[in-house]
Formats: sequence, structure tokens, C-alpha cells
Amino acid sequence: MRTASLEALQSSEQRKLMDLVDRLRRTGLNTLMQLPQIVVCGDQSSGKSSVLEAITEIPFPRKENLCTRFATEISLRRDTEEVISCKINPDEGRTEEEISRLRGFSRTIQDFDALPSLIDEATAAMGLGPSKAFSKDVLCVEICGPSRPHLTLIDLPGLIHASNRSQSEDDVELIRSLVKDYISKQRTIVLAVVSAKNDYANQIILKMCRESDTKGARTLDIITKPDFLRPGSENEATWLDLACNKDIFFELGWHLLKNRADDQHTITFAERNLEEQAFFQDGNYSALSRSMVGVDSLRGRLSHLLFSHLQKALPDLQNELNGMLSKTLKSLDILGSCRDSLSSQRIFLTDLATSTSNIVRMGCNGIYEDPFFGNIDVDGAVDSERNFVRLRAVVQHLNLRFAEATRLKGHTFHIERELDLKEIDDDAHDAEPWIPTGKNTPRSISKPVKMNKQQASKWVNHIQERIRGRELPGIFNHSIIGYLFQQQSTKWALLARKHIEDVAGACKRFVLAVLDIVAAPEIKKKIAALTILPRLKDAHMEAMADLDRILEDKARHPITYNHYFTDNIQKLQKERLTKHLVNNTQKTKVKAVQDTFGHTTIEKDYIDPFYLKCSIGKSIEQDMSKFATEQALDAHDAFYKDERKYFVDAVTKQAIERRLLAPLVEVLSPRSIAGYTDEKVQAIAAEPPEVRQLRAHLENRRMMLEEGEKAFHVAIGGL
Repeated sequence: MRTASLEALQSSEQRKLMDLVDRLRRTGLNTLMQLPQIVVCGDQSSGKSSVLEAITEIPFPRKENLCTRFATEISLRRDTEEVISCKINPDEGRTEEEISRLRGFSRTIQDFDALPSLIDEATAAMGLGPSKAFSKDVLCVEICGPSRPHLTLIDLPGLIHASNRSQSEDDVELIRSLVKDYISKQRTIVLAVVSAKNDYANQIILKMCRESDTKGARTLDIITKPDFLRPGSENEATWLDLACNKDIFFELGWHLLKNRADDQHTITFAERNLEEQAFFQDGNYSALSRSMVGVDSLRGRLSHLLFSHLQKALPDLQNELNGMLSKTLKSLDILGSCRDSLSSQRIFLTDLATSTSNIVRMGCNGIYEDPFFGNIDVDGAVDSERNFVRLRAVVQHLNLRFAEATRLKGHTFHIERELDLKEIDDDAHDAEPWIPTGKNTPRSISKPVKMNKQQASKWVNHIQERIRGRELPGIFNHSIIGYLFQQQSTKWALLARKHIEDVAGACKRFVLAVLDIVAAPEIKKKIAALTILPRLKDAHMEAMADLDRILEDKARHPITYNHYFTDNIQKLQKERLTKHLVNNTQKTKVKAVQDTFGHTTIEKDYIDPFYLKCSIGKSIEQDMSKFATEQALDAHDAFYKDERKYFVDAVTKQAIERRLLAPLVEVLSPRSIAGYTDEKVQAIAAEPPEVRQLRAHLENRRMMLEEGEKAFHVAIGGL
């Protein structure tokens, strides 16, 4: 079984690279990624098997249609023992039962004489026969020996031009699809075999190769059976032009082989090679470069091509492997540890809850140190797609927006008075003109309705007349403050409810985003449905209930012990008195002439006390009802300002902080997991069959990729 001529494929550096690819293939990585490989393809009866024999000097079975009904992967491996093994890689389209059965197929022989019967067994196992001519299964033949190189070649079924009694249209399409799939892989070297017995224009493998490899950078075309061409004929000249790359150009060019004839199966490989050398030294073939004829030069050419191809492919292959390993490890990390018992399930949920509560606590406290929070989008809004995870910043933003909306739009009427508390004031153009119809009580969040002083007095007087008690004329009934306040603060409830909904939505969005990071999709879905969303809903309802209680307190009779209430009333009265004094002072100025030293006089302005007294007396409001109205508005404005600030604080502290933010850390925490029943733990954490299958798949992939990573490290250390 020793084949010394294969040493042409075994330079020291090349052997190391080929050993690496072989180790990668043996880990099963060829099922995950494209590995460098050599594929032999061509039309039926083009001489593919003879080409394989010539390259490897392995006597493949010659029985008709034996090795061409399915893809055959031939792996040569250097080993101390000479052994031939065979297995089947089943097509993924088969049933699980068929896949399991075919994967169980494994045979070992010690001699090539038993290879035909071994392949017969594999053919039968694939279910091939009169009713099924071809299969997408792959027959893997591994040939080990001390002189073997690490080399893998794949022999594909021959392309069929037309269907017949034994080969259906489906068979024609199946083989074309199979060949196209193999030759389209960018890390595949294609040995396209064409027979000189047939017109090359009719051999479809050339068209398929040009479509998959437009420049011919990885396709080496091999012409077989040149001995069937009549020496000196025009047909021979045409084929020689083709071989010289003059007709159909491929970057790697063409090569000619003269294989054994059908009646020469008994001659040795050495005799075959001598006969081939003699053939190409005669006639028009003698003018061809020795580098493009014969199997010896083909081995050297293939050796150089393999080495160059592997050098280019392996760096990208290593990067792809590392990327797949990183992605696989991340997927396994998301799945967490295996959860096949109640204790492992509870531990899994506790770990998940710990990670969740830590990130949630950071978000609530405004400490954004975890990678989860990412980079700040300075151009985006506070609650934009990249910024919303900073929960405390979002809540602060919403609280400030709520306070501002309450200040600017919380009051029903914008009263234009000579004196006003600036905090209640709003831009005049933001207020709508008041129409005294009695129906102008807004039910939605809209701009305040504008009132002038006369309209405001009429509005207050209307109420005053209807709630008058035993108070003396000129003194307002103190209950009017409550009536005015309730009408003026109608929109507070709408503003507060909207604010609570906004903050609750921000909390929900934030927690679900945390779950996206720490939990697999199916776990997130269960936890969200069974725990997170119900608790967030409860918190939302409790916040609304707190708001209802705040609104109930607001609807009661006015109460305040804040000294700012009386301070503001006195400020209003002081400002009014000051304004009156200034106005009256201007009105009571008189001019007087005063003598100076010498004969000159000067004229000065003086305030006449008598006129000032009379003027102040005239400015006193004589209309008792109007005076009471003015006093009532002063008291209301002071109370409204004080109560508005209290309301904003109460909503943000009680409804927002106490009900929405404070419990958020405990929505999913180790403490909450400890309270779960066994049934709830299993309902959330127990792995469904598909997750167990996914875990097994990922673990298998991880092992293959890690073995591949080790193979690269060993190879790099030895290169």
C-alpha cells in the first residue's frame, strides 16, 4: 500500500498546513464552516475516478456507477497503521430516524480488495437501487498509512445531460444542484475534468465553473482521454488550443492526463506513468510545456496550488472560527447552566435575578457603570433609543416636564391682573380668550383660557353671590378659595395621570431591556408574563391609587400651615398699596418758588399733604363687593401657588418614587425568587425539549470550535 510518488504533495511547510486542515475537518468543523478542500467534478464518464487514481495511486473500484451515485469524500491520513474505514454523513433533509441509522454505519478494512464490497454496503444503506439512483448523502472513506499525506478530495457524481430510463429529471437536477453547491464555496479548489472524447462545448461543467469562479482563480481544468484524438487532426489542434488557455481562459490554466484504458486495469501505477510519459513525448504533445502534462507535474502543480490556497484561506478561516466561538459562548451564556433539577432551576433564577436587580438598582440610582448602559447619544432625546436605559435621568426629565406642564398649563384661567404672582403667570399668547358662557371648563390638557380683570371679577363675584353666608359686606366667604381653587386646578388630575403613565412606561421599557441582556428570549417571555408585567401593573395601579388619594385630599376644604401663604397675600397687598402711593404721589405734586441767596429763585416739586390725603381717600375701594372679590383673588392666588408646589412634590414623591421607582429593584430579585413556589420555578426555568436540544447543539459546536482553536494554536506554534 506504500505510494512513494505521493511525496510530491508533502513538503514540510505544506504538510503542516494540510495537517491543520485535517485536524479541523476531524473535529467536525466542516459541518459549520467552509474548509479548504479539493473537489473533482465533471460530466458522466469524463474520467474523474481515473484522475483520482492517478493523483493518489489508490486503486478505486472500477465497477460501473459504483462511486458516482453520491459524493465520496476520500481522506488520506498519515498514521502508523494501514487501515481503511468508511462512514456515511447523512443528508440533513432525511428524517431523524434515517440520520441516526446512517450515522451508525461504520466499517473498517485492512486491504483495498475489500473496498468494493464495503462501498456496496454503504450504497445499500443509503437506499439506492432501481427506484433511487442518486443520494445527497456523503460517503466518507478514510485511508490511513505511514506514507499518506493529510489530504482530502471529494469525488462528485457525474453531471447528466438528459434523463433516461435509469436517471430521471429529478436525478439530473439533484446532481447539478449538488455540484453547484460544492463548487460555489470560495475555499474549494475545483478540478474540472473534461473528456477529449466529447465536444468540450457540450460539457456543462465548464459553464458551471465559469459561473461560480468567474476568473478561474480556484479552478484547474483537466483534459482526459487525449489518446482518443486522431494525431494531427483539426480536432486535436482544437483541444491543444484549449489546453493552452487560448479558447476558454482560466487563471489556473489547463492540464492533460492520459489515463489507463479500460483493458489496462491490471497494469501497475508505475507502468501507467511510464506509458503516459511516452504518450506526451510524441507528436504535437511534445511541444507542450512539461508542467501542463502528466500526473507527476499535476501533483507538483496541485501541491503548489494547495499551499498557496491554504496560506490565503487560513487567516480568514481562523477569524471566522473565533467569531463563531465567541457567538456560541455568548449563546450558551444566555441559556445559562443546565437546568434539569428543581435546585438547579432555582439557582439559575436566583443568579438571573441578582444580575437583573444589580443593573436595575444602578439605573434607579443614576449610577451607569455597567456596560449595559452603553454610550450616551448626545444628539438624541433623553428617552431616545440609546438613552432610555439611564432610568433615573429619564425619570428626572419626566418629573421636570410634569412640573413645568403643571406650572404653564395646570391652571384653567390665565387672569390678567395689575398685580400677579409671577409663578402663576403664563405668556398671554399661550392663553385662549375667555367666552363667558358657563361652559368653558376644559376637560383636556389645553392652554389656559385668558381672562381680563373685569372678567375675573365677574367670575369670582358669580361664585361669591352663590355661596354668601353671614359675613359682613366687603368680607369674602372663605369657602370661596376652595371653589376657585377646584375650578382653577381641574387639569391637575389629567397632567398627573399622564405623568404616572409615562414613568410607568419608562420603567417597563427599562426592565424589559435589562431582561434582554441577562435572559434568553424564552426565559424573558416567561418571567415577563408570570412575574415582571404583573408586578409592574400592580405598581402602576398603586401609583394611580396614591394619586386618587392625593386628589381626594385636594378636593377637601383648603388647608395650609405654610407661612408662604400669608407672606404671598401680604406681598400682593403691599405691592398694591405701593402702587397706589406712587400713583397718588405723582398726582399731588405741586411746584413752589424758593428764594436763594442774592436775588435769584429756584422752583421745586413738593407733595401737598392735603391733596395726598384726599387722593388716597378717593383710591379706597368703595364697592364692598369689588373689594371682597379683590381680597378673594389675592387669597386664592397665594393658596394656588402654595398648593401647586405641594401637589407636584406629592405626586413625584408618593406616586412616582414610592410606588414606581422604589419597588422596581424587587420586581425581580433574589428575595422575590426565594418566595416562588416550586411550581412557579419549574414553569419559568425548566428547559423545554427544544432548549435542551439547542443546548446540546451549542455544546457540541463549542467543543468543535474549541478543538479547532487548539489546532490553530498548535499549527501556528509549529509554522
